[in-house]
Amino acid sequence: MNYWLMKSEPNEFSIDDLIKQPAQTEHWDGVRNYQARNMMRDEMKIGDRVFFYHSNCDVPGIVGIMEVVKEGYPDFTAFDPDDKHFDPKSDPKQPRWMMVDVKFIKKLSRTISLKELKQQPELTELSLVRRGNRLSIMPVTKQQWDFILSLE
Repeated sequence: MNYWLMKSEPNEFSIDDLIKQPAQTEHWDGVRNYQARNMMRDEMKIGDRVFFYHSNCDVPGIVGIMEVVKEGYPDFTAFDPDDKHFDPKSDPKQPRWMMVDVKFIKKLSRTISLKELKQQPELTELSLVRRGNRLSIMPVTKQQWDFILSLE
């Protein structure tokens, strides 16, 4: 099993939005970074655990846990000119962008804030706390995962 962190702006799609979806499951669309796309396409597997991270908000941080329930497949929003994630260079015959389906597992009892994560010596190698990292999807080691959960 692999461990991940996936960011979403809560005004776009929050953990509460995921909870409201049928079967508490939704596709994770709109990723438009090649490195993040490659992780979804090549590395994310059914059963992987994912931290749901709220970004670009008053208190950015980890708010819950999800599970990958469908492995990478073409992001159909890239083909829809009426969708905010439309990419005119993406071709359904050779899709440029991918997505996975995720299912809600649990909401944390509190937000584990970015500020708190940055203060932990055990997390200095966590991609999220490194300067200049803007990826919306990033791997988390098992040790980092367990340590972060211990903060809850």
